[in-house]
Amino acid sequence: MPYGSDITEGIPYVLSNPAGTTNYTQTGTFYDVAFSGLPFFIAASEMQPYRRVTAQYRKQQIDQTREPGEQTLTGWWVRSQSSFHLGAGIKYFEPIQEESLRFQYTESKGLDVWTRGQATLLNTTVQAEPATATNLSLFGARDTTNNVDAVVFTEGPDLKKLTMSGDTPTVTTYTLVTSPHTLDFKSLTSDGSRYFAADNARIHRGNIFGTTSDGHIYDLNGPVTTVVLRYAKQRLLAAVDRDLYELDSNKATTSGGHALPTELYQHPNPSWIWTTISEGPAAFYVGGYAGSQSSLYKITLDTANANALGFPTLETPTVVVDLPEGEVLNAFDVYLGTFGVLCTSKGVRIAVVSADGDVSYGPLLMNTECKSVTFKDSFAYVTTLQDGESGLIRIDLSQPVVPNSLIFAYAWDVYASGETANPVSADFLGSTDRVVFGVPGDGIWIESESTLVASGYLRTGYIRYNTLETKIYKLLQARINTTNGGIAISSIDSIDTEYNIGTFAQGTVVPEINVNYPTTAQEYLGFKFTFTRSATDSTKGPLFTGYQLKSLPAVPRQRLIQYPVFCYDHESDKFSNEVGYEGSAYNRLSQLEAIENVGDTIRIQDFRTNEEYLGIIEEMDFINKTPEDKRFSGFGGTLLITIRTV
Repeated sequence: MPYGSDITEGIPYVLSNPAGTTNYTQTGTFYDVAFSGLPFFIAASEMQPYRRVTAQYRKQQIDQTREPGEQTLTGWWVRSQSSFHLGAGIKYFEPIQEESLRFQYTESKGLDVWTRGQATLLNTTVQAEPATATNLSLFGARDTTNNVDAVVFTEGPDLKKLTMSGDTPTVTTYTLVTSPHTLDFKSLTSDGSRYFAADNARIHRGNIFGTTSDGHIYDLNGPVTTVVLRYAKQRLLAAVDRDLYELDSNKATTSGGHALPTELYQHPNPSWIWTTISEGPAAFYVGGYAGSQSSLYKITLDTANANALGFPTLETPTVVVDLPEGEVLNAFDVYLGTFGVLCTSKGVRIAVVSADGDVSYGPLLMNTECKSVTFKDSFAYVTTLQDGESGLIRIDLSQPVVPNSLIFAYAWDVYASGETANPVSADFLGSTDRVVFGVPGDGIWIESESTLVASGYLRTGYIRYNTLETKIYKLLQARINTTNGGIAISSIDSIDTEYNIGTFAQGTVVPEINVNYPTTAQEYLGFKFTFTRSATDSTKGPLFTGYQLKSLPAVPRQRLIQYPVFCYDHESDKFSNEVGYEGSAYNRLSQLEAIENVGDTIRIQDFRTNEEYLGIIEEMDFINKTPEDKRFSGFGGTLLITIRTV
C-alpha cells in the first residue's frame, strides 16, 4: 500500500499485545479484526467480500440397513417399528446397535404382542372365588370322560374345585375325611386323576372328579412348619421341613395315616426350608434356602438298584445351582426337557438343563419377585406384580432375544385389576388356554373367555437416532385400525413426563400428527400408545400394526465466515496511523499458518461489530499483488481467512 512522508519504521507489535496471545486490545492503532491475538485491517471489496455462510450440517446418507428408507432421506430422520414380538425391557430403541431391538419396547400392559406384526388387547380377568386365605395352591385338571375342565385349589383349611361356564364360575368344596378340617393346607399336587394335599399334620388323597371322600395316607408326626408335595415321574415326593421323602402314592388310606418312611435326605442345616420340587429329563430337582443362602439340588437315578416301589433308587441330592447372596429360590420347573425357569425373590432367570441334569442359568429378566411358574405351548407364565397389580408375566421360550444367550422375550400378561398382592400359584383351566392364578388374601382369578380389558398400553423405548445431539421430533403416524376401538398417543421426555399429543375415538381415521410437546429440542423421546376396546362389543378391540416417527436434527448451525484482510509490510488505520516494518507481512502470515497447522480453536475478535467467538481456521488464501522494489521485497497482498464457528 502507499507510504506517507514518515519513512521511519514502527515497532513490529504493540508491547501490550505480544505475538502468541489469544486476545488483542486496541492500544493506539485501530485494527478491524484479530485472530488469536494477531490484528489485521479488513480489505473487503466487490471482488473479495466479507461473507457469512451456513456450513453443511447434514451428510447425504446411503441406506445400508435392513429397514428400507430409514437412512436414505436427506430431509427427515425416520424411525419406525412394525412388530413387538421380542417383548419388553429396553430403555433405548436403537436397532443399529442390536438387531433384536427392532422388535422390542420398554413396557406394555393389557396387550398381546406375540403375533408378529401386530399388538391387540388381552382378555380381562374374572374373580372366580373371593378368599381371604393366603395359601392358594392350585392345579388344572381335565375330566376326559365328561369333558369337564377344572381347577383344584386350596383355600385355607378347605379344598375346592372350580369349573366355568363362560365367565360364570361354579365352586364346590370337597368332603374331607377330617370334618370339619381346621388346619390350613400347605401344598397341593396331582397325578392327573387324583389330588394329593398336605396340611401341617397329614397328607390327604382323593379323586379329582370322584364322589367319594378323601383319605389320609401319611401322618407327618406334626405339627410341621413347611410341606411341599410334587407328583413327578410316577413318584410322589415330599419335602417336610428340612427332610426329603419318597412316598407311596398308592398307600392305603386310613383314619390317621401311615408313618413317614425313612427320609431320602436330611439337609445338614437345621434352619433349611425346602420351597420347590420338580422333574427334568435326567433328574429330579429340589430347592430351598436358609437365611440369605439359596440353592438348587439335583437327584439322579441309581438304575442298578430298585426301591420298595420297584423304581430305580434315588441318589443323594447334589448342588447344581447356588444363587447370589440374598436371592431366594421360590420355585423351579423344567419345560420340554430343555429349559428351566427359576422364580426367585429378585425376579426370573432362565436356565438350560444339560443331558446329565446339570443346570446353567442366565441373568435376571426383570426385577420383581416371582412365586411360581406354569407352561403352555412355547410360553412360561410366572406370577408377579405388574406395576403394583397382581398378574402374570409371559416368557417366550421358543427363541432367545440375543442368539446363544439365556435372555428371552417377555411381556406383562393378564392381571387382576386393583389387586396388589403377589400371586402365589398359576395353572390353566384343564386343557383350555384360560390361565388361573391365586392372589393371597383376595382369591382365585381366571382369564375371561372372550371379554377384553377396557384399555391397555405400549410404551416404546427412547428414540435418539444413535446420537447424543438434540433433535426436533416433528411428526408421528400410528398404524392402527380403529374400527373396534380408539387410541390415545403421548410423548414421554427424559424425566418420564407424559404429554398427550393426540386422542382418536373408535371409527376415526388416525392421521400423521404433530409432536407438539415437549416444545423444546430433546436428546431423546419415547411414546406411549393407549388402546381402548370397542364401545359396543367388549370382545373386540383395535388392531395396532406399528408407527413411524419423523424428526430433524437440532444441532446448532456452524457458520463459515470469510475475512478479506490486508497483509502488507506497511499499513495504516482509518486515522492514518502507520504500522509495520520490512518483513512484517511474511512474519504475520507465518505465525497464522503455524496456528492453523495446530488445528485447535482460536479466538476471533471483530472490532467493527464487537463480536468475539471461538472458531477453527477452515482455509487461508494469500494473494501477493505487490512487485519487488529496490528497497523492499514486495511481499504483501490480500489474505482471505475462512473461519468455521464452533
